[in-house]
Amino acid sequence: MTAPKVILFNKPFNVLSQFTDAGSTGSTRKTLSEFIDVPNVYAAGRLDKDSEGLLVLTDNGKLQAKISDPKHKMSKTYWVQVEGMPDDAALQFLRDGVRLKDGMTRPAKVQAMDAPQILWPRTPPVRFRKTVADSWLEITISEGRNRQVRRMTAAINHPTLRLIRYRIGSWTIEGIASGEWRYG
Repeated sequence: MTAPKVILFNKPFNVLSQFTDAGSTGSTRKTLSEFIDVPNVYAAGRLDKDSEGLLVLTDNGKLQAKISDPKHKMSKTYWVQVEGMPDDAALQFLRDGVRLKDGMTRPAKVQAMDAPQILWPRTPPVRFRKTVADSWLEITISEGRNRQVRRMTAAINHPTLRLIRYRIGSWTIEGIASGEWRYG
């Protein structure tokens, strides 16, 4: 029995987490096929087109389910640039769990951080406003609801400006440039 293929991809901003764009006819949206030419691998979970960072792909259905199904509680860490400077009460609110329209989130691990050292330029760049500061948070969750981290930061009145998934389980984007991939 051969070991499953595991691909770690640092997904750029504005790229769909799928190999084809079935959403629109004549679309020019970028897909995984522009970056990865490995047959029979599929994304384990999703990362919306407005988000960047680690996407794990595999040819193994059981591994794919383990990564993407919230019942397995595989943790994921995000680096989140937010508008403003959340205070300790706001961070504790995220740690305790946030009530969203689809129910309470599980408690999260949250801490303020400096801008990541391995940060790459984003095209287009994040909007910059002289009158509004921004800051970075490291948020670790063990579920993966649609746009969950963005909705969590919005709930504390600090909208997400940039969202980078740094880690899934023990895999990270360390050493993988934006738009590049390697076997995991």
